[in-house]
Amino acid sequence: MEIRQISEFVWEIPKCGDMRVPAVLYASAKLLESVKRDMTLQQARNVACLPGIERMSYVMPDAHQGYGFPIGGVAAFDMDRGIISPGGVGYDINCGVRLLRTDYTEKDVAARRKELLAEIFKEVPAGVGKGGITKLSRSVLKEILTKGAEWAVENGYGTREDLLMTEEGGRMKDADPSHISARALERGIPQLGTLGAGNHFLEIQKVAHIYDEAIAKVFGIDAEGQILVMIHCGSRGLGHQVASDYIEKMENVFGIKGLPDRELINAPIRSPLGEQYYKSMCAAVNYAFTNRQMIAHWVRDVFAKVMGSSKGLRQVYDVCHNVAKVEKHVINGKEREVCVHRKGATRSFGPGRPEIPEVYRAYGQPVIIPGSMGTASYLLVGTREAEDLSFSSTAHGAGRVMSRHEALRRFRGEQIRDELEKKGIELQSTSWKGVAEEASAAYKDVDEVVRVSHEVGIGRLVARVVPVGVMKG
Repeated sequence: MEIRQISEFVWEIPKCGDMRVPAVLYASAKLLESVKRDMTLQQARNVACLPGIERMSYVMPDAHQGYGFPIGGVAAFDMDRGIISPGGVGYDINCGVRLLRTDYTEKDVAARRKELLAEIFKEVPAGVGKGGITKLSRSVLKEILTKGAEWAVENGYGTREDLLMTEEGGRMKDADPSHISARALERGIPQLGTLGAGNHFLEIQKVAHIYDEAIAKVFGIDAEGQILVMIHCGSRGLGHQVASDYIEKMENVFGIKGLPDRELINAPIRSPLGEQYYKSMCAAVNYAFTNRQMIAHWVRDVFAKVMGSSKGLRQVYDVCHNVAKVEKHVINGKEREVCVHRKGATRSFGPGRPEIPEVYRAYGQPVIIPGSMGTASYLLVGTREAEDLSFSSTAHGAGRVMSRHEALRRFRGEQIRDELEKKGIELQSTSWKGVAEEASAAYKDVDEVVRVSHEVGIGRLVARVVPVGVMKG
């Protein structure tokens, strides 16, 4: 496959064969080498063949092979000629990240760090198949799928300010749970308010470095050593079932003939099935928003109990990954509505977009990029340049370079725990196997990923944060 270097961090797969547009990868030479080890570039090329795709098939710096689209894949589709694809959204619909700031410093929590993490571990269920502590009726679940984090706030979990600091206000308004299967509802009922396993985590972090003091101040980041809490989870079994259901439905209705890869099964956006999937996906997005809202509420309860107060524990922002959204973008000089698929990618709107909370609108959207276990995570700000470079998108994390099977072969969870302890990082987990699967060596270098995002201009560095306590499923 031909790949041309356009500049230091920009690589292009030229349009050829059935490709309707070129594909573009944002990566350093180091990141490109890891991308070449799997099917990421072929998947990006396959996406470029889909009907109604606009401009480019984009690949973010953390990209690796996924189902259909590469993880780190971004593509926008014309609303009349284009498609919507579950493989372009992902199984964990609205896997996302919420960042809370506090008034506490590293010194304040040093003596109580172990207790804080242990209490959060008690309050927030984690792990594969773990049930939440909130038991729901099917009718209440459908209300949650419709209202999202608004339901949580109305029922005493958090504040209205949290909604203002959440992408989409914590609610995708096109959600319709009537198109969600009984099996998906069954899987969702016991799992609300749970972290889940895999790469999901909850971290107590400290600010290690501030790159842009003015923007950091706007986001509530005051100084190095300040304590933050990061929550990374998604729509659990419900979102996974929605994806599975619609992959099967689309294959039954439209078949796979003419597709470069059967995993790119799709439906026209304007078709009845395409609209049903979109509305169901929106409902799963709302479930994930509610999930993170409830976990954030319990984190505040723990800080109040252990530290004596949760005052100052405000939400910086909550961002989606794994989502398709109807957005307005300028294409060939004209503003148009398109359906933007972000698969393992973060929205990165620059200053002035009406979707950004008013308090941040003059500066740009907060962009949260979590690292792997024991490594740094980052806070960035969206840019105007990202509109032209990636439909206002950037990376969503470190991105795997090693399968979970290979990680299990190489690492032991207890060994990783001991290594983290030497670095002053407390670890709580439901499974040493899960810890081994998520070893930081199984992921790309997140420092390199965000360096590329910053240098290309699809997100500008604001602050680097590092963990002092990690909770894994």
